[in-house]
Amino acid sequence: MNEPDVSHRPLAYKDEAFLDSDAGRSVRILTEYLQPLATFAREGICDTIVFFGSARLRADGPLRRFYDEARELARLVTEWSQGLPSSAHRFVVCTGGGGGIMEAANRGAAEAGGRTVGLNIGLPHEQRPNAYLTPELSFEFHYFFMRKLWFAHLARALVVFPGGFGTLDELAEILTLTQTGKLQRRIPIVLYGSAYWQEIVNFPALARYGMIDPADLDLFRYADDPRTALTLLQANVAPDPEPALPAFAHSNVCNDASPPPRAAQ
Repeated sequence: MNEPDVSHRPLAYKDEAFLDSDAGRSVRILTEYLQPLATFAREGICDTIVFFGSARLRADGPLRRFYDEARELARLVTEWSQGLPSSAHRFVVCTGGGGGIMEAANRGAAEAGGRTVGLNIGLPHEQRPNAYLTPELSFEFHYFFMRKLWFAHLARALVVFPGGFGTLDELAEILTLTQTGKLQRRIPIVLYGSAYWQEIVNFPALARYGMIDPADLDLFRYADDPRTALTLLQANVAPDPEPALPAFAHSNVCNDASPPPRAAQ
């Protein structure tokens, strides 16, 4: 009997059929944590200011003022961060990487000469990486929960522009993590567009019915113009003299004294 020819069989970690199978799901999930972790360490990204908002708020749409103001605020945040005394990249503007408010924020940061992060996710509609992302900091996720982990992982503050289900989901995630003390430090939250948010979510009613504590209403502030939003961020985000640990986990993503990760052997 002839011996089976196994010379063509790939190594397990190069076996695409296995990696794409149900059995390989845990490996795929792990890579969506480890690959961004290594990339942020290599690129010196310590923390971020996260912008959430609808992909449908376009530069030429009926609510284009929100696009323009997200762009302006991201520019102001980036100029502020570039003036901080640090050898690392601090308070980098981070978005979901798509169009609308995400594009506006990445665009404003890029126009200020800063680096800017996009945590994109493949969806049938709406979600395509925008043209203003720093190429090395443009990520593509399959799993929503891994993408949301990375939003929280490095966030030092959150600015939430008007949005739909996705924006509400992302906002509720950070509010819950903050309320329950699952974050090592509090993430200041700015709800941009007070009339919109006060109509869409009746936060005082949640407190009145006992669904949240009245003190939870202090987890966020409202802003209606870029300068006010910037002032709120500057007042609530202390610029540490040296990079701090990420907010969500204990992984020391950015430490000036640590060398970048070695290439795999």
